[in-house]
Amino acid sequence: MDKKVNEYIEKQKSPQKEILQKVRKIFLKTLPSCEEKTAWGVVTYAQGKFYIAAMKTRVHVGFAINGLNKEEISLFEGSGKTMRHIKIHSLEDIDEEKLVKLIKMVNKKAICKPY
Repeated sequence: MDKKVNEYIEKQKSPQKEILQKVRKIFLKTLPSCEEKTAWGVVTYAQGKFYIAAMKTRVHVGFAINGLNKEEISLFEGSGKTMRHIKIHSLEDIDEEKLVKLIKMVNKKAICKPY
């Protein structure tokens, strides 16, 4: 586990801190060999294919979208050209099954230039 990732998560306020902890566990369980580190001021996975970020009132889980079709891209929020996200406002909002499916799909299909 990356020390900077731990520091980033620990300094967040509730409920963002607990949401980040749970989402992190899901990422590490779903992609056990992917790299976890901080970049762009947030936690990233798989050389930037994914990120988790604490916002003022929620957590964003970001996904690379290059290589996905329009239907797959529509599963996410935002208008970014290379990344989109889902918003999580509380621990109860975390749909682990849906999140795992999205992580596996993006990991398999998305093309991301490593940072």
